[in-house]
Amino acid sequence: MALSIGTATQSQTGHEVLARSRARAALIPDLLIEAQRIANTVTSGWHGRRRRGPGDAFWQFRPYDSGESLSRIDWRRSARDENALYVRDQEWEAAHTVWVWADNSASMLYQSDNAEVSKQSRALVLALALCEVLARSGERVGWPGLTRPLANRDAAERIAAALSLPANHGTANTPMLADMRPRSEIVLVSDFLQPVEQTLAEIENIAQQQVRGSLVQIIDPAEEVFPFRGRTEFVDPESGERITFGRAEMLGEDYQNRFAARQNALERHCRRLGWNFVVHHTDQLASSALVKLHLLLSQGGAA
Repeated sequence: MALSIGTATQSQTGHEVLARSRARAALIPDLLIEAQRIANTVTSGWHGRRRRGPGDAFWQFRPYDSGESLSRIDWRRSARDENALYVRDQEWEAAHTVWVWADNSASMLYQSDNAEVSKQSRALVLALALCEVLARSGERVGWPGLTRPLANRDAAERIAAALSLPANHGTANTPMLADMRPRSEIVLVSDFLQPVEQTLAEIENIAQQQVRGSLVQIIDPAEEVFPFRGRTEFVDPESGERITFGRAEMLGEDYQNRFAARQNALERHCRRLGWNFVVHHTDQLASSALVKLHLLLSQGGAA
């Protein structure tokens, strides 16, 4: 229903998966432009993940540690402070591999009257915008099963082009984890509405490969507040199963409790693994999620 790490469910025919992937591919050019616009608005002054090490760029002054070579002391800076000696540190921008993936399952097509975009559109915009930001920061960026890690400033454009290729229409919704290498990272963007036990098992499997991850849960506001009233028919986008309730409002409290319990389970498991968990609603600005996610990745540093 959500994170499709593997093959499509039996209820999804190959034709349905192909049609959905082709529809997504048609959106890619416009979504890439939107992703680049968002990246431009939030990346001013941002840099790659920084730490002390070999490099040409100045990073910081810090107090001299006993035992260090005296040649490392910056005497000009130290002259301004009679009580301390300072060392001039250079910056090492450590390139790192980050895999980015957005869900293409049928549940991602949902869009309520309270949202301007579908979950699929927002997930792709966020994924491509993150690729753009990471590439500008000097990181290696890849899409599992679609591209190798790319150390190019146009990585987002290359990934978008690969997503649009007819040869990838049938597989773009299936992240292949065989390419994962220890000490890399993966960002999974989905609604995560499949059985929560399945999601927890899948991210546990990724973590066991020594891959650090981040989950970005995309939620339509209606999915959280359950605004439905009166006679309402609900349709499972994966199986096509339909169920009708005469008074949908009677389900509201129980639904909200179960929805919150699912989120809490995901967040707790991510915290235990040292992963990030970000919730984003489609009636919010995409830039808000991008800023939060980029800061979390930066704080995590290079493995």
